[in-house]
Amino acid sequence: MDHRLVRDIERALDWTGPALLGTEFAIGPLPDAGLCDRLLGPAALLEIIARRSLHYPQLRCLQGGGDLHPRDYLSVTTSSRGHRISMADMPNIGRLLRTGCTLVLDDLGPLDATMEVACRALSWWAGEIARVNVYLTTQDAGGWGIHWDSHDVLCVQLAGEKSWEVRGPSRTAPMDRDAVPNTRPSTDVVWSGTMRAGDVMHIPRGWWHQATRTGSGAGFSLHATFGITRRTGVDWLSWIADQARADSRFRRDLDECTGHHELAAAASMVLSSRGPSEYLTTRRREHTTGRHPTSPGLFGPPETVVCVTDFRPELDVHDGSLVVQAAGRRITAPAGVLPALRPLLSGHPVGLRDLSARTGVDVTALAEVLISAGVCAETTPALAAGYAGMVSATEEPTP
Repeated sequence: MDHRLVRDIERALDWTGPALLGTEFAIGPLPDAGLCDRLLGPAALLEIIARRSLHYPQLRCLQGGGDLHPRDYLSVTTSSRGHRISMADMPNIGRLLRTGCTLVLDDLGPLDATMEVACRALSWWAGEIARVNVYLTTQDAGGWGIHWDSHDVLCVQLAGEKSWEVRGPSRTAPMDRDAVPNTRPSTDVVWSGTMRAGDVMHIPRGWWHQATRTGSGAGFSLHATFGITRRTGVDWLSWIADQARADSRFRRDLDECTGHHELAAAASMVLSSRGPSEYLTTRRREHTTGRHPTSPGLFGPPETVVCVTDFRPELDVHDGSLVVQAAGRRITAPAGVLPALRPLLSGHPVGLRDLSARTGVDVTALAEVLISAGVCAETTPALAAGYAGMVSATEEPTP
């Protein structure tokens, strides 16, 4: 998927691909700051918050250095059928914003098509799931104190200004669930300064940082934090433990008489036969998504479809046939549909009538197979809006 945000982040940080993700601090300006308005503005964020059922802690509000109680910015109403609905209390949120606060909305992707598509593009690029949190800070409010994240961060300043301080790590590759708590901040200040609209910053996992508008006076800041959680050796070992369930020796009850050497030898065989590369490949192939509406022919054949897998689908040729592996499915197709299959897996919306005319392939039947498998989805007007002006005209996937 050739996505504008991915291309511009690479240019801003002087990267060629994701190889430096998680390795070093980087900062730079987007080549076109107009991208920020296309991604999200303060008014659009408040519109999303006003029209969604939200709960704590997905929606949080900070003031005076701490979390406000959810009753200060959320309200619960009861429907005529007794269903309780949690919604943002917009009048109270307006008062808090005028006074000065930080409003945090976690995991915006499922709530907004533009951010959903941006996260998918970053996930295809990085080979790991990307999620986005958004922070709106007003007046001279602060945020969280100095802290570190258990994921790599790509921070895009969308509007306004905010002051940052970034320090190096104090523990190598810390984790949320770790052998030793990582509670002592590093004293190594790597960068301090002000992020302005159009600036992009990369903070690797475990690097300490804090952001604030304290002392800035009237104004606001809006930034998006794209978090990318990489797999670790611990994740691989957890997967290995699941693979071990196939061996009855690992399913038996343990007691003091259990043979250590027998289990150790069996464990060694599993470890040596199922490597980290197989784990990562299997994870990408089997990861499924199910959020998109699908109506297989109920309201007429699909007209435009798009690939919606969280990871780039694998497309290979085996013995004269095509094999697609994605979303937990393995799909085979005759080699003759390749000219149509490539655009359908590109991550770009594809008009089926035009594609059929260009390739001579029964694209509607092929698309319906991919939709049923959860690889593609019909491009609704709302979903199409997430791609408009963000992806290139090409429909060919990156190999």
